[in-house]
Formats: sequence, C-alpha cells, structure tokens
Amino acid sequence: MPVHKSRALGFASCALASSLWGCGFFFGKIALAEINVGAMVLYRFLFATLALAPLLLRRRPRFSRADWGTLLLASFLGIPLQFLIQFSGLALTTVSHASLMVGVMPVILAVGATLFAHERMDRTGWSAVALSAGGAALIAVSAHGMVARHAAGTNGPTLSGDLLVVLSLVVALAWILLNKRLLLRHSAVVVTAYGIACGTAMLLVVVPLLYSQPFGPPHLSAVSLKVWLALIASGLLCTASTTLLWNWGLTQVPASQAGVLLNMEPLIGSLLGVFLLGEGLGPRALAGGALILAAALIVTTRSRARSREQLPLT
Repeated sequence: MPVHKSRALGFASCALASSLWGCGFFFGKIALAEINVGAMVLYRFLFATLALAPLLLRRRPRFSRADWGTLLLASFLGIPLQFLIQFSGLALTTVSHASLMVGVMPVILAVGATLFAHERMDRTGWSAVALSAGGAALIAVSAHGMVARHAAGTNGPTLSGDLLVVLSLVVALAWILLNKRLLLRHSAVVVTAYGIACGTAMLLVVVPLLYSQPFGPPHLSAVSLKVWLALIASGLLCTASTTLLWNWGLTQVPASQAGVLLNMEPLIGSLLGVFLLGEGLGPRALAGGALILAAALIVTTRSRARSREQLPLT
C-alpha cells in the first residue's frame, strides 16, 4: 500500500476511534443512573472482551517476557486505573463537561510523545495542537460561563469531577505510549485483544474490592433494558472497535499527530449533550468546535512528524 494512502487510512482510523469514544460518556451517564461506577466499567469491558473472543482464540500472541510485562502494565493503567478514575469523574459532572476536559489530551499526548517516544513534530503540527487546544479552551470557557449563570445542582458540573477526568488523561498517556511500543513488534489485533482481556481480568479482581455492590442492584433484572443497551454499546462500539481502530492507526501515523484527532471526542460528546441531553452550547463553543475540526484537517494534510533518530545532525 502506498505510504500516503496508508497514512490517510491511519488518520481516518484514529479519527473514527476518537469519534466513537465521544459516545462513551453519553452511554456511561445512562448506565450510572442505575448502577455504580465499578459495575458500569466492568460490564463495559466484559462485553468488549466477548466481542474480541474470536480474535483471542484465533490469534496467538508471541510476546517475550518483557512484552508480557509491558502489556500487563499497559492493561492495568489503561483499563482499571484510567476508566475507574474517569467515570468516577463523570459521576460527579456532566457529559458535556467531561467531554470538554478531554480536549486537553492532544496537548498531553504531543508533549508525552516528544519527551518519551522520540517523536518530533514540525511547526505546522505544533500549530495544529495549539489551534486544537484553543478550540477546546473556547468550549470550556463557554461551559464554565453557563455554569456561572446557572447554579450547579446535583446533576451539574463540578471541579472535582473535571479534575478526575483530566487525571485519567495523564494515565491514558502512559497507556498509549506503552501500546505504541508493543505495536512496533506485534499486530494491532493481538495487542488490542489481549490487552483488553488482561484489563478485564484485572477489573474482575479490583472492582469487588473497591465497590460493595460491584454488580449494581441486588437483582440484575432491576437494571432496565436501556441501561443494558448502553452497556453493550459501550463495550462493542466505544471499547472493542475503538481500541482496534486506534491501535491500528498508531501503526500508520505518529502518536503526536494522531493525538490531535482525539479532540473529535469532546466535539462529539458535546453535540450528544446538546441534542440528546438538552445541554446548551453557545457561540464560543461552536467556534471552538470549528477550531478543533480545522486542527484535525491541518494535521492530517499538512503536518509531518519524524522520530529524533531520523532528524539530521546539527
């Protein structure tokens, strides 16, 4: 496959993954109305693991001992730690606000990839990161302005919820960079399937220890069909599919550039909040969304990134 075509498909794969991730908070909020954070995250990954079961049976891993160590560490950081922190934050804030906080992720990822993954973006790439971050900031300013005008109730945004979401993004950085290391030697399918399976096994141990009722209400029949459908969608669309798409995309494009496309997530999440949950979105937020889309277009068509080993000596 020509390089330019594989690069375009890589960006498309990451963009689709980010867009589907943008639905995760929406489905999560539906589930959290009836079950706790631990149960929601556990069921989400149980459904994802079931979807990936055929790949687990057909694709045998050829990991070295060091690779297994990396996979287990990435699984712990990327699944139990990241998602329990992130959805604990969602339980304390709104879908729109949680989505908006994800707007800082491309900046975190670009800096992390530069410091730890030996990548270096050109000026165009950094300009796109700045443009994307500016768009996310406009959306956040708009949201905070709305909170200032309308007193936050029990279902409103909170600073503690927002900060927990941001903390989960720092954890996600480590997960992405560790996966990137594995993807240099193994297929995206194997890394995804076994990473999610290991993370789900960890949830089966961690969730009962942290939550007194890990499986939600005393009788599972008390969980509504709407919540079960939200959990299934979270597992199939927002976990199994997204992780496969994202990991494959990272084999085609640098993590620092792919990170800009993560701002599709707050854009999609905000739109879901507006049209399905009735949350407001003012002119600043609309302008911010336009900047996010512009940054995504720039980084996929104009920017280039090289590893430091590829840079000429000075």
